Amino acid sequence: MMNEFLQYLQYEKNYSTHTVLSYHTDLLQFCNFLQTKPDQLNPKEITALQIQQWVLSLMNDNLSARSLSRKISTLKSFWHFLLRRDYVTKNPTLKIILPKTKKPLPAFFKESEMVRVLGNPNIPDRFEPVRDQLILSLFYLTGMRLSELLNICDTDIDLNDGSVKVTGKRNKQRVIPLGVMICKDIERYIKRRNEEVEVFDSYLFVRVNGMKMYPKQVYKLVHDTMSEVSSLHKRSPHVLRHSFATGMLNAGADINAVKELLGHSSLAATQVYTHTSFEELHNIYNQAHPRAK
Repeated sequence: MMNEFLQYLQYEKNYSTHTVLSYHTDLLQFCNFLQTKPDQLNPKEITALQIQQWVLSLMNDNLSARSLSRKISTLKSFWHFLLRRDYVTKNPTLKIILPKTKKPLPAFFKESEMVRVLGNPNIPDRFEPVRDQLILSLFYLTGMRLSELLNICDTDIDLNDGSVKVTGKRNKQRVIPLGVMICKDIERYIKRRNEEVEVFDSYLFVRVNGMKMYPKQVYKLVHDTMSEVSSLHKRSPHVLRHSFATGMLNAGADINAVKELLGHSSLAATQVYTHTSFEELHNIYNQAHPRAK
């Protein structure tokens, strides 16, 4: 049953390999607590008390509320699957309450910091510097994810229409509009790539040897570049995504439009940026209004 559940997550729900592995790890940990082998687990015999005892043991190990919440969600999803397949008739996880977790507001780079990075006039007109600058620009101007950027192919770019097609989570595709300036930057990069790289993959962004770029390489590029202008503890491609969303909302963009641009499946995922925007406005108010203090 456990293997069938994991296959369901991977092939029917299109969860990522990393997510499926997390579910698998949680279920194995639960089996270890019960001192039962995974292939011998009988969900019909599991009681709510056993699950509560497992949760208490995790709390005694000082597990964070976020990690604990994920493990409970794994069991809830597992029993929901079993109920839908008529493997069980009762759900012992119903009375298990998820712990409250305080979600930190997403960090973002200031507009002035991004201007310093993207407005640098001293970028050498060579393949790698032009490529790296374009990567930073695309992250900030489109809000795409790291995996989405790495999987862009030349055929996904439409310079005439000014758009790029990306493939997001669960293989959902969306089209993101591109401005005139970024289209010129893409043309410039492709020209340099075609001149300086002899043979390359169909992917837009490649290394000097023509092979597709890898995540750690792009992460290091963002981290090292933003370290020169920002004091944020976290300086990753995802912070550039946060910066895009926050900047759009601060400029008055409709939240539903931002949701579509980010590829969020629900509005709740986008609303966290409205809290960030409000906090920024609150700070501005406190600094500027004569009666605020």
